Amino acid sequence: MAAVGAAPLIPGLSPTTAHAASTASGSRPDFPLVDAGTAVDVYVDAADDAAVIRAAGDLRADVERVGGVRPGLLHTLPDKAPGLVLVGTLGSSPVIDKLVADGRLDVAHVRGRWEASVTQVVERPAPGVERALVIAGSDRRGTVYGVYDTSERIGVSPWYWWADVPVERRDTVTVPAGRFLRREPSVRYRGVFINDEQNLTTWSHRTQEPDKNIGPETYKRIFELLLRLKANYLWPAMHPYSDFFNKYRENPELADEYGIVVGSSHPEALLRNGVHEWEPWAAEHPNADGSLPVYDYTVNPAVISDYWRARARQNAAYESSWTLGMRGLHDTALETKYATTIPEKVVVMNDIITDQRRILTEEVGASVEPQIFIPYKEVLELYNAGVQVPDDVTLIWPDDNHGNMRQLPNDTERARSGGNGIYYHLSYWGRPKSYLWLDTTQLAKVWQELRRVYEHGVDRMWIFNVGDLKSIETGLSFSMDMAWDVDRWGPDEVEDFLSEWEGRQFGRRYGGEIAAIRTEYYRLAAELRPEFIAPGILSVIHHGDEAGRRMAAYDALLGRVRAVAAEVPAECADAFYELVEYPVHGAYLMNLKYYWADRNALAVRQGRGAGANRFADLALAAHADEQALTLRYNTQVAGGKWDGYINPYPSQIPKAPGRPTVTRVTRTETSGLGVAAEGNETGAARPLSFSSYTRDRRFVDVFNTGFLALDWTAEAGASWVRLSASGGSLTEQTRVWVEVDWERAPEGTLDTSVLLTGGGRSVEVPMRVVNEGARARRRARGFVEANGYVSIDAAHFEQRVARGGARWRVVRGLGRRTGAVEAVPSTASSVTGDFASRAPELRYRVRFSSTGSFPVTVFRLPSLDERGYRRVAVALDDQPATVLTGQSVATGNRGDAWARNVEDGVEKLTTTVTVAEPGEHVLRIFMVDAAIAVDQIVVDTGALPVSYLAAPESYHPVFRPEPAYEPGLDVPGQ
Repeated sequence: MAAVGAAPLIPGLSPTTAHAASTASGSRPDFPLVDAGTAVDVYVDAADDAAVIRAAGDLRADVERVGGVRPGLLHTLPDKAPGLVLVGTLGSSPVIDKLVADGRLDVAHVRGRWEASVTQVVERPAPGVERALVIAGSDRRGTVYGVYDTSERIGVSPWYWWADVPVERRDTVTVPAGRFLRREPSVRYRGVFINDEQNLTTWSHRTQEPDKNIGPETYKRIFELLLRLKANYLWPAMHPYSDFFNKYRENPELADEYGIVVGSSHPEALLRNGVHEWEPWAAEHPNADGSLPVYDYTVNPAVISDYWRARARQNAAYESSWTLGMRGLHDTALETKYATTIPEKVVVMNDIITDQRRILTEEVGASVEPQIFIPYKEVLELYNAGVQVPDDVTLIWPDDNHGNMRQLPNDTERARSGGNGIYYHLSYWGRPKSYLWLDTTQLAKVWQELRRVYEHGVDRMWIFNVGDLKSIETGLSFSMDMAWDVDRWGPDEVEDFLSEWEGRQFGRRYGGEIAAIRTEYYRLAAELRPEFIAPGILSVIHHGDEAGRRMAAYDALLGRVRAVAAEVPAECADAFYELVEYPVHGAYLMNLKYYWADRNALAVRQGRGAGANRFADLALAAHADEQALTLRYNTQVAGGKWDGYINPYPSQIPKAPGRPTVTRVTRTETSGLGVAAEGNETGAARPLSFSSYTRDRRFVDVFNTGFLALDWTAEAGASWVRLSASGGSLTEQTRVWVEVDWERAPEGTLDTSVLLTGGGRSVEVPMRVVNEGARARRRARGFVEANGYVSIDAAHFEQRVARGGARWRVVRGLGRRTGAVEAVPSTASSVTGDFASRAPELRYRVRFSSTGSFPVTVFRLPSLDERGYRRVAVALDDQPATVLTGQSVATGNRGDAWARNVEDGVEKLTTTVTVAEPGEHVLRIFMVDAAIAVDQIVVDTGALPVSYLAAPESYHPVFRPEPAYEPGLDVPGQ
């Protein structure tokens, strides 16, 4: 095991060995690649595919990276050698084929399969060769993946270049002698869309190819990374600021040489980049009257058809993917001047597909594949209205751009010979908000959606929008692992993936802690992506300062990051900064500057003096720190290698939230006492509430309305009330925390207060304390109502009941808390009545002290089904269940229900339940539609304040025995 750097893989345990099996080597010694300063040569037949020969060259470089010695590359077998690496593809390597024919190499699970391979040590494989490590693939990419498997097993991370993951040097480099089988992947085509790539373009122009804006040298790096991740497919960069892929003929030639299948995105039919290529084509093919043809098939079908044909002819020799259909230029809607209705547009789309199919048959071949049709945005409406897509064409189903699949194939579509695929966003530019800066999509959410699509038979092609690639390293690695072996990780194992993956980048001793850090980082992003932060979203007055508690969680997380950063070896520092520290620290600062800005805005409304300016200073300082953090990435990390790549504020695409607006108050030579108790913007009209179950801690902000020093005192109205401060002198402000000493407080409902005095003024802050005693707390069996509400994490159920072949399962790491519950299988039939006997059920024991009809809100994750419904049912005890219907359609708008759901990461569905008598009751949640996921449940019994996040979880003797509050964020200088 490597102490630092990329840890060697353990076959069968590592996610990159998914769909793989290994056999123990018994007493056979490991196979040495480097020993005593000598490297074993690599043999590959000169007639094998160029992709295989090139990958063999990478293996040589990887062996040198680890062992310091570069193996030779042979195309003829040596007369004598103690060891040799034999690389070859079945049917293309006579040496490999002879080993198979002689029964020396078992390829029973490789031959005839898609991208499968076997790695096996063979004794005396050829005259004069004593021992060989044989890497044999079913096809060219199968062999290539076998080669890169070997590289990763000796400690070379796929991210050695793109994330500067170090490679541990060793004098002796070996691989296990046991047979290693990689079966064919779960998904045939697995790839990425380089999109919204301004930062990549800037970096490429500055550091790779000064005369180009993403050219062959950059694509070489991208191709190699994809292959190391076991991907095989690419939609290239396509924006106006990038050079289009086919501008340089080396690009498609290199892709074919590497073994990468190149396709094009939804607005780029038949590999044509409309942004760059249509206007020159139109200029060269004017209309008879000299005007330029428009990109409208109802106006200029012949010119457009010839435009497509030229590219089909040009790229016919390469392994390509051909996008059928049509949209407007550069990701705009389809233009049809002479087809205005949906039925008319359907006819036009059918004509377009027929024309494109004819072009491909004539220029490339009748059976060319894959051909794909992407019903994206308005094209989905046309598809559902009757567009006829030939059976052998792959349907590529899009998500809503925010990680929620819009619709999935029905039985007829699943039976298509062309199969089905998905286009899924890990990064996005568009409505209602963009997220382009950091990798912020929760991996458990990716797992949930990908597992769902696979259960619906979507296994032909998975394409992930990864933005400009950098910062998406973790999410992309996980997505590619899922695409290779969708069964590798279960609902409780996403963090296990992170532990293994982080352990391979930095060493196993750090894997578990970094995985926990990333899990919390994703959870906080699930509450609110850092790219979505804006003024006034989070409450700074309710639930112990909701925003401050969130910032305290970020602060604690950053502390953990710094602790690991201080321990990892120096050679890991750059990779750790790129993969762990920058995302966490950047997200922290993005939230922090808006937290202080919100405190500044509130302080101004409250009439604070010097304290208001203090918050303004803190907000702007956090923004400056964030800029410095990014500057370090671009100028210092890896010696400035990433100059221009990391930029939250690019000039031509949506930016992350920038410098917050703050307000400063004019200095006055005065002082005065101001008080704002928790739950109040100003004053103390809303009492501080306390329960012996939740054992709350509440705050009172004491502030100066001027700029001169103010003496103040705080006095509790009862001996059993504890205050964090009893007075002093302040120029700005301080936060006093109020708690109850429950061992000393009398039982019953108690009213007392805290008296604040200063500057000739006194303010009384009322307290309402409900103390039911330690015995009642110990005897409670479920969630207990307190402070006017009951708040429940959905994963904390008392019982779950499976019915009708469906059930609820916990997906750990999903949602805003520790996990969400999902109704599975995703293919289960909907239940529309008789829920208590037919529907899978979740039960929560709740103790109510209040009676009446109360709102109950189910926080569900915003999954979609545009051909169905997203429903869940709620009941209390044996009362009739109420069906709640969620948003099932992605509108693509701003400000509507769908937009709110994807911005918040949850949809809040509300009904009422009637509590006729106080005491214990059972809250019941029933599945109506499969694949719906529930995150939290909140019952408002009369005093629930409005806030962005759900209230802290209520007392429960098992799940929440301790207070649910976390400490707030301290204000420097208080």
